[in-house]
Amino acid sequence: MGANSSSISELPENEYLKKLSGAEPISENDPFWNQLLSFSFTTPTNSADLKLLEEATISVCKSLVEKNPRTGNLGSLIKVFLSRTKELKISAECQNHLFIWQAHNALFIICCLLKVFISTMSEEELQLHFTYEEKTPGSYGTECEDLIEELLCCLIQLIVEIPLLDITYSISLEAVTTLVVFLSCQLFHKEILRESLIHKYLMHGRCLPYTSRLVKTLLYNFIRQERSPPPGTHVFQQQTDGGGLLYGIASGVATGLWTVFTLGGVGSKPTPQLEQCSPLANQSLLLLLVLANLTDAPDTPNPYRQAIMSFKNTQDSSAFSSSNPHAFQINFNSLYTALCEQQKSDQATLLLYMLLHQNGNVRTYVLARTDIENLVLPILEILYHVEERNSHHVYMALIILLILTEDDGFNRSIHEVILKNITWYAERVLTEISLGSLLILVVIRTIQYNMTRTRDKYLHTNCLAALANMSAQFRSLHQYAAQRIISYTCRHLRRYVYVLDKLYFPHSHCSTLQHCFSTLSDNGEELLSLTCSHILRSYASSLFSLLSKKHNKVLEQATQSLRGSLDSNDTPLPDYAQDLNVIEEVIRMMLEIINSCLTNSLHHNPNLVYALLYKRDLFEQFRTHPSFQDIMQNIDLVISFFSSRLEQAGAELSVERVLEIIKQGALALPKDRLRKFPELKFKYVEEEQPEEFFIPYVWSLVYNSAVALYWNPRNIQLFTMDSG
Repeated sequence: MGANSSSISELPENEYLKKLSGAEPISENDPFWNQLLSFSFTTPTNSADLKLLEEATISVCKSLVEKNPRTGNLGSLIKVFLSRTKELKISAECQNHLFIWQAHNALFIICCLLKVFISTMSEEELQLHFTYEEKTPGSYGTECEDLIEELLCCLIQLIVEIPLLDITYSISLEAVTTLVVFLSCQLFHKEILRESLIHKYLMHGRCLPYTSRLVKTLLYNFIRQERSPPPGTHVFQQQTDGGGLLYGIASGVATGLWTVFTLGGVGSKPTPQLEQCSPLANQSLLLLLVLANLTDAPDTPNPYRQAIMSFKNTQDSSAFSSSNPHAFQINFNSLYTALCEQQKSDQATLLLYMLLHQNGNVRTYVLARTDIENLVLPILEILYHVEERNSHHVYMALIILLILTEDDGFNRSIHEVILKNITWYAERVLTEISLGSLLILVVIRTIQYNMTRTRDKYLHTNCLAALANMSAQFRSLHQYAAQRIISYTCRHLRRYVYVLDKLYFPHSHCSTLQHCFSTLSDNGEELLSLTCSHILRSYASSLFSLLSKKHNKVLEQATQSLRGSLDSNDTPLPDYAQDLNVIEEVIRMMLEIINSCLTNSLHHNPNLVYALLYKRDLFEQFRTHPSFQDIMQNIDLVISFFSSRLEQAGAELSVERVLEIIKQGALALPKDRLRKFPELKFKYVEEEQPEEFFIPYVWSLVYNSAVALYWNPRNIQLFTMDSG
């Protein structure tokens, strides 16, 4: 690494780069370009080498920025690249390594220069640098102005038309990367760009007809996950007869400082990490996400988003809508498989979210799959490992579940899928459990993590909404899932009474309730002792009686009293006071979820009734609470009905006997005795101006995950370094 570092740092002294950025104009036909472009390298991928390359490029760019108005050498380099790409497709078919090799090298240099230009100047200044020509510094003409559009269009054509072979892999990747770099001006603005020169070129004119083909190609690049060929595959190899002109050029020019790009030598062994991934698939997905999240033009909706919203399955023979010229077809089975396999990455989860939310064809297909567990299990793993994931990734996974649970068919089918030995679930050995019960366990665990750590209202609201959507179709809940639903509700019931006690008696540090709560285990699984339970029941009844008179006013007065007792007006309310409304919302929703299950599928869920009866003492204390009285009616009726049947059966009943009595009682309980409530249904709706969330998120993924791209973090304006 040391030798490479020192060599990269000497790049500004390279004679070819000095000539490119110097004061002498270089015509497009000058033999210099063959010399400049005849180098062999494996693009650096680790951050240290990329940073060094960036720093070396900056000094070259500074000189080029100064001299280019007089020389027009940037335009000449781009025209050299454009001329070489015209025969690129034929070169690929004829295995013309030299042509592809030099075209790739030209594009690599252009990309490196563009990245620095875009990070240090406005789009207007960048556009001027594309218009400069030899002997006409500062000139501006429409012919030259379109050089940006010509380059953009050429890159898109290269991506969609050049067949993906070992010898074209690198130039295809470089074309995708250069488009990402072209769009990276967003990184250097705090506000969302709504009018951009590059956006205009991509959404209008010559680039527009390629919209659907570009989206389709980027999707297929993601689907195929083609591994990067061995380093040096695109380089013409020396022939056994001594080699021809190409090798002579390469061996002559690649000596000296150009060889620093090999970073270990052409053909060096790739690292295991790189061996396991597809740079082209990753970069294509990032570009797709960037394009899909461009803001609409004043006169035109984003065509790339339109294409993503409307593409269909290759097996769908229905006619395309004339209202969307960007529709196309793709193999949904292959897409589904790739989405299932790639969910460990933020960008794959974001793509899945976009497709489920925006493309009705994809959503219908996914919900009809009989192997839905292949998609749901990776999403559950993301949520289960919430501590290791960034908040945006967790949000996307959670919203995907919410979208899926909007469908009743999904909610029924997940309870029919039986899973065995879920090794990543560590809290309890799950030798056999339905996908639905596992989903419940993971979502409740996510809510609990959020309530104790991040305290994000948005997250727990969406978790509860997903559970609520499922509740009417709960079937044969695993005993542990049923237990967690009830015990989690009880945890908040106890917490609620505790907070009320603290509000009404803020100076009573040794209150009865504090003593009672000290006997509870941290995970809330154990009930109070019998004595404490009676004390708590009596105390809670008094509190709720007071609340029932003037609930909101009493709470407000208690809060004001507490605030007045604090040392300073600037001192914030304690967490327990701030959390009271949140706790009440969670309790209300959990009670509604339990009620929905009991009302719609009581006879399918004996384990839930069993868990409810086991914790009945605590639930009974809340029957008089003004906020929960209505929803508690059904729960109280179920508790009373089954408690009576258990008392009639005698004492010291085994678990099996209790479950048998519950199953028999479920058939005997008249359904008309349970009060009907409106069906619990929540639908995900994007907030207004979703681009304010998604554009910084997408670019944080590009910043952190793009292959062979480095930006100085000090220059980034769009997001802070800890976002995403």
